[in-house]
Amino acid sequence: MMAAVLYGKEHVEVELVAMPELGPGDALVRVRAALTCGTDVKTFRRGYHAMMLKPPIVFGHELAGDVVAGPLTGKRVVAANSAPCGLCSQCRRGRPNLCEDLLFNNGAYAEYIRIPARILEKNTHVIPDGISYSDAALTEPLACVVKGLDDSGVSAGDTVAVIGLGPIGMMFVILCKLRGARVIAVGRREAQIARAKQLGADEGVIGEAVQGVLALTAGEGVDVAIEAVGKPETWQAAVAMLRRGGTVNFFGGPPKGTTVAIDTNLLHYSELTCKASFHHTPDAIRRAFEIICAGHVTAHDFVNGEEPLANLPGVMQHLMLQNGALKMAILP
Repeated sequence: MMAAVLYGKEHVEVELVAMPELGPGDALVRVRAALTCGTDVKTFRRGYHAMMLKPPIVFGHELAGDVVAGPLTGKRVVAANSAPCGLCSQCRRGRPNLCEDLLFNNGAYAEYIRIPARILEKNTHVIPDGISYSDAALTEPLACVVKGLDDSGVSAGDTVAVIGLGPIGMMFVILCKLRGARVIAVGRREAQIARAKQLGADEGVIGEAVQGVLALTAGEGVDVAIEAVGKPETWQAAVAMLRRGGTVNFFGGPPKGTTVAIDTNLLHYSELTCKASFHHTPDAIRRAFEIICAGHVTAHDFVNGEEPLANLPGVMQHLMLQNGALKMAILP
């Protein structure tokens, strides 16, 4: 089969590789849509992923397709990129995203992918009629946002600042509005703000983010600030735009070794809550899939185009330019 193999920094080759071998309970899926994401672009730029990928390896993890062998043969499915063990101390504490034996699965940029039995059992869903492959493939990133929103405690009537308007930030905009929050979108370009407003944002801020958000909240600040950029300066800005008693979610992850200085006096006397959200859970995957099936999040709003697998190296180079594109659908 043809697959995109990551060899190192900005080096991907689309080439012939062996078909995946199935173990007991595994399924073989013919990939119909594999979506690009920010993590894949970072992996392409760096040449590896510390937790999931060591080259040479087939990569990509947002996918939907047809089961052609194993359980669920003949079904259209969306499979998550991981599944917890359900047995370790973190799983027993109700934090399966931190599972000590979290099973990851990559290889979506290929004609076929093996879905391990554990992921098939815990984190795979049959796609109903009327939902496209590209719609369904949004489940994994949306599940991360579902969990992030739960961690942030967003509720009806809250004012929320969403900092960073890539795919994840835009998903936060949609879900915050579904919860009845007032949303202030913080971005770098007018086009981002306009898109965020189309998806439900009430106001937008460009430039001096803290001053802009404070101006829109009569100097009080927001109930929740969600940082979806992953830079030290935006982590600090997110804290500075909170009201007293507010919550910040450091959703975007800066590079390893990054440190951020935060005023401890502000944290203490304003009783600020600092959260961070990692990955997703089977419950979040299920709820995200339900949101997609209900039509609240669609590929129409997030996928900018379709490309064949052979064009993936060029697509990754294009997305590295941060030119406003959200996602591309790779169609093996």
